[in-house]
Amino acid sequence: MFLQTMKNTDQEKKLLALWQRAVTEYEKGNRDAGTYFNRAELDFLASLGMSAGEVYDYAEDHVAYGEPDFATFARIHELRRRYFHEVQQGRPSGAVMSPSDFPAPDAEAAGIPWLPRIIDKARAKLRGELPPDLMYSCPADRRFLKRHDIHPAEFLRKVWEMENDRNKLVEWVARRRNARLRHSERTSQQPLRNSA
Repeated sequence: MFLQTMKNTDQEKKLLALWQRAVTEYEKGNRDAGTYFNRAELDFLASLGMSAGEVYDYAEDHVAYGEPDFATFARIHELRRRYFHEVQQGRPSGAVMSPSDFPAPDAEAAGIPWLPRIIDKARAKLRGELPPDLMYSCPADRRFLKRHDIHPAEFLRKVWEMENDRNKLVEWVARRRNARLRHSERTSQQPLRNSA
């Protein structure tokens, strides 16, 4: 399953229940994420390296755009949980980046717009340092990742794996882009078959 490395199914069930409540509250018109969860539930989220605001962001997009689904939300935050415990030893960094710290939307790497921005957003997501008004896997991130045939959790995992080698990460994305372009070209050149 998508949360194979979580400690037990109880954690999975708790996270699903909180996700479902956030979706329901948002659908009812409640826009105050601070009212979604009680103290024990907030402590549970904190133990995963998460906040109520992050659950709210993903629930909001799920309701508004039909994505991300729970499985994607869970896979992203399982990586955050692992980074929180394995790298940060269960201690928040205490830092929060400013929106102005991130590359501009039109910044490029290897001729690929948006790539510098999403790399820094993914790094901040792993470290729990995203500002409240930025979301990893926002609509623009999702459009970028779909164009390059990359799942949001896969990209986050690669950012972790290549955390100290930005050039290697850029090269990996460029290879995925080129493979996607070659596939599209082959598909477009295939002769149309008569279905009659």
